[in-house]
Amino acid sequence: MSLFRDDGIVLRTQKLGEADRIITLLTRRHGRVRAVARGVRRTKSKFGARLEPFSHVDVQLFARGGELVGRGLPLCTQGETIAPYGSAIAADYDRYTAGTAMLETAERFTDHEGEPALQQYLLLVGGLRTLASGEHQPRLILDAFLLRSLAVNGYAPSFDNCAKCGMDGPNRFFSVGAGGVVCAECRVPGSVVPSRESLELLGALLGGDWETADACEPHFCREGSGLVAAYLQWHLERGLRSLKFVEK
Repeated sequence: MSLFRDDGIVLRTQKLGEADRIITLLTRRHGRVRAVARGVRRTKSKFGARLEPFSHVDVQLFARGGELVGRGLPLCTQGETIAPYGSAIAADYDRYTAGTAMLETAERFTDHEGEPALQQYLLLVGGLRTLASGEHQPRLILDAFLLRSLAVNGYAPSFDNCAKCGMDGPNRFFSVGAGGVVCAECRVPGSVVPSRESLELLGALLGGDWETADACEPHFCREGSGLVAAYLQWHLERGLRSLKFVEK
């Protein structure tokens, strides 16, 4: 048995047997990891409540052999809370649905267990911290997280220069398949013509310009969210289950 220690965000949990759980985490050094936490569903469990979705925890894992991801699931024998984001997020419906979509996105972009994904991990930690603090509207935080997740995984959309030929913007046509805005010469079938304000909003969210994002009017925010959802679905090849609850 080998001992591993890492910090991570709990993405989801599954019941196992009468008292155990399978915990899925996105960790700093080992990427996405699944582990068995024994006895955590018992009322007397010392650390079961720490291993809930949205929790930022320091965990100790035991695995067979020298690799954390191998023939069987490692055992999670200890968990210490770093930041309990779940309590603030779960108390508000909009934060909760946005946060759930963020967790699902992080899991979808880390589909190979044991493969380090430091940028995605740091992005998720920062996103949940901002969401829990209530600094900005939950949907804006979610859209910023989705856009930046796409960017760190090699799918950064363009909201100014043409995504195909590089022509200086602003350009008015948007195509999810082409990689963002395109000029009139590069326009492809299925392109849409969103408002200039919505494209400016998405550029601000991707670049971290929260002053511009917070000042955007609600109907442009909704239009921008639709573009983000379509772009994400195109690159993931299927939509997020949790996103439909955010849109209600």
